[in-house]
Amino acid sequence: MNGDYTIQADDVAMLRRAGLSEPDLEHSLRVAEKGLEIARRVKIGVDLEWVGRGALFHDLGKARTHAIEHGRIGAEMGQALGLPQTITDLMEKHIRGGMTPEEADELGLPVKDYTLHAIEERIVIYADRLVDIIWDGIVDLGSEQEAEECFVKILNDNVQYAKNTRTLERYLRYHAEIQGLMSV
Repeated sequence: MNGDYTIQADDVAMLRRAGLSEPDLEHSLRVAEKGLEIARRVKIGVDLEWVGRGALFHDLGKARTHAIEHGRIGAEMGQALGLPQTITDLMEKHIRGGMTPEEADELGLPVKDYTLHAIEERIVIYADRLVDIIWDGIVDLGSEQEAEECFVKILNDNVQYAKNTRTLERYLRYHAEIQGLMSV
């Protein structure tokens, strides 16, 4: 594990200066907190800074648009801000949990491989889904454990969290992988 990491006030200020709305910033802070909590629970080495900053900045592009292009736009904004490539790559690839070139083409995005190769990237995506489930009221706010325990059922029952079959399968793979790494 790459030392410990806490969310930096300078990063939060950078997001505000970039124009991220307070609701989007609150979401990003929750994803960063959840991602870090998950990363600390897995039984393998994880770069906590990558998880924390990746989660914090993943939706930076929403400062300009909430459309599907927000991943690409956010990555461009992040590059201009001098963020590390690991973070800007995650920002670009987080749409739909990481897509194949064919899926990107279907969605009108630049055709390339958006798949998530690092565990840090998958933890951020898993945390993003969990935060949406928790804060959208699908489970009680005090029951983050319930969100993890019922993740498969919730995604299968609530299409808005999975978008389509390929994305659902990805999210379910990440859930199984990460939960498995917690119990190793």
